[in-house]
Amino acid sequence: MEIVEEYRIVCDNLPITVHITGGKHTSRNYNLILPKLAPATKALITNLKHSLVREVAVSTTEILDPKSINKLKEKFSQRAEAIIKTKMPNINPNVSQVIINVLIQEMLGLGDVEYLISDENLEEIVIISSKEPVRVYHKKYGWLETNIQPQSEDQILNYSNIIGRRVGRQISTLTPLLDAHLVTGDRSNAVLFPISTKGHTITIRKFARDPWTMTDFIKNKTCPANLFALIWLSIQYEMNVLISGGTASGKTSFLNVIMPFIPPNHRIVSIEDTRELQLPKFLYWCPLTVREPNAEGKGAVTMLDLLVNSLRMRPDRIILGEMRRRNQAEVLFEAMHTGHSVYATVHANSVAETIQRLINPPIEVPRNLLSGVNLNIVMFRDRRQGIRRVYQVGEFIPAVQDGGPSVRPNILYRWKPTTDEIIQHSSSLRLYEELSRHTGMSLGQIDKDIMQKEKILQWMVKNNIRHVDKVGEIIGQYYRDPEGTLEQVGYTETTSETKMPVT
Repeated sequence: MEIVEEYRIVCDNLPITVHITGGKHTSRNYNLILPKLAPATKALITNLKHSLVREVAVSTTEILDPKSINKLKEKFSQRAEAIIKTKMPNINPNVSQVIINVLIQEMLGLGDVEYLISDENLEEIVIISSKEPVRVYHKKYGWLETNIQPQSEDQILNYSNIIGRRVGRQISTLTPLLDAHLVTGDRSNAVLFPISTKGHTITIRKFARDPWTMTDFIKNKTCPANLFALIWLSIQYEMNVLISGGTASGKTSFLNVIMPFIPPNHRIVSIEDTRELQLPKFLYWCPLTVREPNAEGKGAVTMLDLLVNSLRMRPDRIILGEMRRRNQAEVLFEAMHTGHSVYATVHANSVAETIQRLINPPIEVPRNLLSGVNLNIVMFRDRRQGIRRVYQVGEFIPAVQDGGPSVRPNILYRWKPTTDEIIQHSSSLRLYEELSRHTGMSLGQIDKDIMQKEKILQWMVKNNIRHVDKVGEIIGQYYRDPEGTLEQVGYTETTSETKMPVT
């Protein structure tokens, strides 16, 4: 088959070639070009396994502690290298490295699946059963079938047990579902047979090693700099922001991108099912994650537990991974109305739909509480073109409905598909007034502040400053020394001609 693309990945210091293959009349496949092991080499690896089990002492703490895995790999590698040199003093160092790599992956990892986890181009890895090849979701090519296939159902079960042990969880016939994360931070879900009727199944959602930043989103036209500047100002002065969108529209990614706008001296508490947020080092951040119950049904820590507890941690900002239930929403909106700045995601496809989603089951927030939301950003995924865009940016305007308090949407900006631009739809009726009341700035001063922030963002794009910590460093520098930062980026009163319309 024709090789569509070829690139290399590195897994535990071992370079591996990847071929994306396919033709005009055939589907594309993902092929790992793995080292071929002769029967004698396989026998050597088996022998080494027995030797390492006998000679290397491993404590229970090391097995169960995810932070010890790298030290454990190093310990096994050093001992395996010493045994190989003793038995075969003239072995080629490259061959020795391959043997050690395969050995470590089989003993401490997920075998050949480890190579897939090391590929940053993959978003999803799915083991369906031992009867079918592993499938992956490639950022460029979508779903692809690989040339990797589990040897047996027992092997898949063993992988599930390895994942579970690292987080202190069990998966068995009695508890056939496992939701956990790997040592690398990747999210993993396992379902055993017969619940999964084809066989044992594992799904791994890759955790971004190099997360998106606002520089990337401005470059790929997800959101323009002037709109990011407005969001920056809103977050700086503690406006409450909800991010809406459909499945895989980029809600969490956008939430992660805008969090560096928080001032460095504010205490942040984030609450998630699984750790997905990656914030810059300069932020004062305490991440919390939920915990599932053990086999006896005890020890669960729910999102509601963490949300209630977070209010006792003196947070300035609260980030909720996703709002799903009424009790979560009630606590979250109560936090908004008691002076905490709140950021959360919710499934909805427009600003109007966000309101309907919030006031109806299963969330069912009282209408009068929705006025606590200052800004609603709606994400959209165009599946045909494979792009994600900010679809709408709006605000909730207090209104009267059925004789009682309610809210209605006011769209400030919207995406125009024909030109692929985000344009102004209407003027603000509430946001600028709220900003003015919180800051004491006039509308002209707010407009000037937004232009200054836009200039900083454009300067970061121009100089390709895109790493999350480097972006955080620039924003942190702005909070410490705004005049110096504006001078560094070349801002003067006449440099920015674009003005944000105000009312």
